[in-house]
Amino acid sequence: MGLGSFFKRNKDNKKEEIVESHIDINIDECDGCEKCVIACSNNVLMLTDEICSVRDPQVCRSCRVCVAICPNDCITVN
Repeated sequence: MGLGSFFKRNKDNKKEEIVESHIDINIDECDGCEKCVIACSNNVLMLTDEICSVRDPQVCRSCRVCVAICPNDCITVN
């Protein structure tokens, strides 16, 4: 048994879980303040025509910073 065998990892036992977050934005309540767009560290949200929209929901890490910073409580992350 060589030194390399100590570093082999059994990849069969390790399962990857892909968790997709779903972001809902109530556009009737959004006033386009852009706070959530600025606060999002993953660049998931964008502002178009003074309304927040989701650019790429698969990039979202479900940190919920956008939910916490929104003054109108119009963002939910499941």
